[in-house]
Amino acid sequence: MYKIELIQGDITKAEVDAIVNAANEKLIGGGGVDGAIRRAGGDEVIKECDEIRKKQGGCPTGTAVITTGGNLPAKYVIHTVGPVWQGGNKDEDKLLASCYKESLKLAVENDINSIAFPSISTGVYGYPTDLAAATAIQTIRNWTAYYSQKIPENIQFILFDITTYKCYENALTTFG
Repeated sequence: MYKIELIQGDITKAEVDAIVNAANEKLIGGGGVDGAIRRAGGDEVIKECDEIRKKQGGCPTGTAVITTGGNLPAKYVIHTVGPVWQGGNKDEDKLLASCYKESLKLAVENDINSIAFPSISTGVYGYPTDLAAATAIQTIRNWTAYYSQKIPENIQFILFDITTYKCYENALTTFG
């Protein structure tokens, strides 16, 4: 059995097996969550992202890759690329759902028992937070209900501010 937990705080301080990074397709540091994770994780995380980029060109939207956690408390960082909001008619919801599914798939493959997600795509990518929260919670609920392998027992959403926290709290109440 698993639990979903909401926390307002800094994902770089999460004491979980893996944190999820809202990355960009080139896996080169950006701002927001991505920049904070890369700064806190240090050279090892950056080096492994460089190696992935050389090997496969990056990380397309809706997919995920995994690296070490470097200097972070988490052992791993799962980098996923969320969609840029374009009004909701460009399969943004499917791409965002795929970010969560692909991240959870990597968690299972790497025997990760606890994972922390940020609010993917709601910063500079402009995805409305209430819609992103609903997609995140519904996707995780659906995925864990049907996935046959061992899933992480502790699934956290570490949310930067109170407004984002409230959106996820509403989604968890509605879909949880």
